[in-house]
Amino acid sequence: MILGLPVLLSACLSGGSSDLPDLPFTQLDGSQHRTSTFKGKVTVLNFWATSCTTCVKEMPQIVATHQRFQAQGLETLAVAMSYDPPAYVMQFAQTRQLPFRVAIDHDGSLAKAFGDVQLTPTTLVIDREGKVVKRYVGEPDFDAMHKLLGQLLSRPAA
Repeated sequence: MILGLPVLLSACLSGGSSDLPDLPFTQLDGSQHRTSTFKGKVTVLNFWATSCTTCVKEMPQIVATHQRFQAQGLETLAVAMSYDPPAYVMQFAQTRQLPFRVAIDHDGSLAKAFGDVQLTPTTLVIDREGKVVKRYVGEPDFDAMHKLLGQLLSRPAA
């Protein structure tokens, strides 16, 4: 956790870096989107890799979190790291029937824009204003994350 602290502090201290960047991404189904479409929505952004055992272990809890809060407006985006073979990501998403958006960070631009993510899993909770309010490096404390999501989702949109 100490390794993530400088990144966390820099994201909190420098006002602009915690804003939701406006970057393009392509979902596994080929559809084109921009990260700015999440502005106005509470979002869980999970950076992961098929080769990461903790990522694979936590994915059912990411799915359960999405299903629990989806009706309240939660958006979830799982971003596979640039080094992850696309065929592996596709197979993982299909065999586990992931119910949320899945993208591959082909050029690493998403990981770089969200605090130069290098360790997986890294999960970000982003509020409706586009601010990263929580960054988990490693498996999240899902009880604490659920409490935070409940609070964020109960606030009216600005």
